[in-house]
Amino acid sequence: MVTGATGNVGTSVVRLLGEDPRIASVRGLARRIPDWSPPKTEWSAVDLSSEQADLVKEFADADAVVHLAWAFQPTHDPATTWSTNVLGGIRVFEAVAATGVRTLVHASSVGAYSPGPKDRAVDESWPTHGWPDAAYCREKAYLERALDIFERDHPEVRVVRMRPAFLFKRESASEQRRIFGGRFLPGPLLRPELLPFLPDVPGLRVQALHTEDAARAYRTAVLSAARGAFNLAAEPTVDARMLAEMLGAKPVRLPRTAARSAIAAAWGLHLLPASPHLFDAVLRLPLMDCTRARTELGWEPEHSAAEALQEFLRGVRNGEGAATEPLHAGKVG
Repeated sequence: MVTGATGNVGTSVVRLLGEDPRIASVRGLARRIPDWSPPKTEWSAVDLSSEQADLVKEFADADAVVHLAWAFQPTHDPATTWSTNVLGGIRVFEAVAATGVRTLVHASSVGAYSPGPKDRAVDESWPTHGWPDAAYCREKAYLERALDIFERDHPEVRVVRMRPAFLFKRESASEQRRIFGGRFLPGPLLRPELLPFLPDVPGLRVQALHTEDAARAYRTAVLSAARGAFNLAAEPTVDARMLAEMLGAKPVRLPRTAARSAIAAAWGLHLLPASPHLFDAVLRLPLMDCTRARTELGWEPEHSAAEALQEFLRGVRNGEGAATEPLHAGKVG
């Protein structure tokens, strides 16, 4: 069972599971059934935010549940995202327990981590209290606490928590442009010749990963005996200088307060979906050490962080997408 099966990560996970000879069948759960038929996959239309969602029926006889479903929007209405992400996630956990599913793989995030260092990497023991002012981090952290209780009460279930960095692939480009840049940001503007300067904000150092590499880790988690938390990220660390080189732009130092004020103004006017609270969180995210994933899962990313970003940027410029509702290549306004 894969929730959020039509999104950025879900489409890659469903495809890899369906192609694996060790997997007999896959059922994808999504709010809207797609015009896409990957191997061995059936679909169910399920809205996790609805109390009427019959997850016990859906999970009956399942060996494993991979919980990926997540709503980023609307950032101006955190009660709505809480209903889908937190209450929906708890419904998934409760249905896993009620139906006797033996394996639960949950999509946590680097966003669940408490503020941490940018000059060294932290392992999975770093606190997961999130950044309380950002709904995304607050919700990811809350589900970590819910899983703490779940694991205590249901030791018979093997629980794996994936904590990936920012995930990119070509097919997710249009969706992520809409989520973070807005419906009216023209993708073709992200061309080197049109971006002579790039803001260099102090502390803006993050990690990235190709979605396909994350999906391979999810598949391994389903099929192995691993349990616990795993950081997932690729090298090198992403900063303004790396992006500027990639885009052929000149990095220009911009104070945090100036950058945040610009984002806050655009968000307040509903011109930008990404909130200033998320910007605050990104500046505080720790860098992650992925040694545990390499040693216990035998996982190595096949793409560098730069390659993942380059593929994504090409996808944005070309309006790339996929045959699912979240990933559709919507026209630029």
